[in-house]
Amino acid sequence: MRAYIDSDILIWHLRGDRKALHFLREIQDNKEYELWMGAIQRAEIVFFMRKEEEKNTLLLLSQFKTAPIDQAVVDAGGVLYRKWHPAHGVDINDAFLAAIVMQTGGKIYCLNKKHYPMPEIIVEKPF
Repeated sequence: MRAYIDSDILIWHLRGDRKALHFLREIQDNKEYELWMGAIQRAEIVFFMRKEEEKNTLLLLSQFKTAPIDQAVVDAGGVLYRKWHPAHGVDINDAFLAAIVMQTGGKIYCLNKKHYPMPEIIVEKPF
C-alpha cells in the first residue's frame, strides 16, 4: 500500500523532531508500505530548504517516490478544493494530494487531519 507522507512530517523530521524520525523509521521498515509523496509536497520542501540543508534534505527525499501532478489530478483537485475549501479551509496543496490518493489508493499520514476532511480518503496522524 502507498503511504503518502505529508510535508509537515518531513519538515519536523528535518528540524530534528524525534517523533517524526521514529515514525519515518517505523514506516520505512514496514514492508506493507511504499513511501510516497505528492509533487507539490516535494516542492514545498525543496523550494524552501536552505543551502546548508540541501544534502540532508535530498537524502531524505531520495527515500520517497513522487506522484506527479497531471491533468486528471489537477481537475480532481479542483473539484475537491471547490467542495472543501469554503467550509474547511482545504488549501490547494492538500487538494492535490487528496486527488492523487483518490486516483492511486493508499493513505495519507499528516499531523493535522483537518486538512483532509474528505470521507473517501484514509488519513492517519502518526504521532
